[in-house]
Amino acid sequence: MTVQTVPGTTNTGNVARADGKALVEVENLVMHFALTQGILFQRQVGAVRAVDGVSFFVEKGETLGLVGESGCGKSTTGRAILQLYEPTAGSVRFAGTELTTLRGEKLRRMRRKMQMIFQDPYASLNPRMTVGDIIGEPIEVHHLAAGKKKQERVQELLKVVGLNPYFTNRYPHEFSGGQRQRIGVARALAVEPDFIVCDEPISALDVSIQAQIINLLEELQGKFDLTYLFIAHDLSVVRHISDRVAVMYLGKIVELADRKELYERPLHPYTQALLSAVPIPDPQIESKRRRIILTGDVPSPVNPPSGCRFHTRCWKAQKICAEIDPEFIEHAPRHWAACHFPG
Repeated sequence: MTVQTVPGTTNTGNVARADGKALVEVENLVMHFALTQGILFQRQVGAVRAVDGVSFFVEKGETLGLVGESGCGKSTTGRAILQLYEPTAGSVRFAGTELTTLRGEKLRRMRRKMQMIFQDPYASLNPRMTVGDIIGEPIEVHHLAAGKKKQERVQELLKVVGLNPYFTNRYPHEFSGGQRQRIGVARALAVEPDFIVCDEPISALDVSIQAQIINLLEELQGKFDLTYLFIAHDLSVVRHISDRVAVMYLGKIVELADRKELYERPLHPYTQALLSAVPIPDPQIESKRRRIILTGDVPSPVNPPSGCRFHTRCWKAQKICAEIDPEFIEHAPRHWAACHFPG
C-alpha cells in the first residue's frame, strides 16, 4: 500500500488501494458549510470546515469504526458519502462508481445500495405514518413490491429485527426507544442494501438496550453480508463491533488501523488520550495506567489552527507542529497516522 498526495493539499489521508477489495473509497473528501452575512444581499464571510480532506476505504463485509469527539465531522462524513450533503470537493466511489457526479434517477437507483441508520430513533421516524408505511415507503419508491407482497415483506422485516410482524398498523409513539431503532434498522434493510452508515445508532438508547442493538447489527451483517461504517464516540462499543478504526479530529482523520493494532499500539497523541479514558475492568491494570487529560477546548472549525490541528492541545507539540500539517503515513502494515512525533 502507498500513500498518495493531492497537489496543493496536505494530510489528505489518501490511502491507496491496489487490491480492488474496497467497496467504498473516499478520497480527499471536503464538506464546508458557508457562513453568510446580510439580509437582502447575502455574501459569504467564511465557512465551517466540517470535513477537510478525509480519505479512507471500507472493504466489503467489514465494519469500519469512525470515532472522535462531538463536532469533529463524523456524521457529516457519513452523510456526504451517501450524498445527503453535496460534497464541496473530493471523490466518493461505491463499487467503482463515482457518486459525486451522479444526479437524478442514476443517483436514486444507486441509493438503493446504500442506506443509513440515524442517531435519534425519536426524530427519524415520521409520527404521522404507521410502522408499515415507514418500512414500506422505500420498497415502493424503488418499485420492489406492491400490495400484498409489500405487506408480507414489511412483516418479514419486522420479524428479522425482532419485532412482532403484526405491529404494522401501530405508530412510532407506541414503541420504546429500542423498538423504534429496530424499526429504523428494518427500514434500512427494506431495499436490500450492501452498505449501511450507522450514525451513532445506540447513543440515544439506555445502556441495557445498547447491547441488544449492537448484537442485532452483528447478526444482520453475517446474515445479509452487509458492510458498515459505524460512527460513534464510545470507544468500548467501537472496539467490540469494528474490524478497523479511524480516529477523527476537527475534520481530519488522524489515525487509521486494524482494531487490535490501534487499541494496543496507538501512535497519535489524540488516540492515546481517548484510549486512556476507557475504563479497564481489572483493578490492577487500571491502577497502573496513566490518564491523559487534554487541556483546552476543541478549536472552532470556522478557524482551525495552522499546521497540525491537534497541536494546541498536544503535550508533544513543537514548533514544526504549528507550521506544517503532518502527512498521513503508513508507519506499520495497515496502520496510518498523521503526526510528526508518533508513538
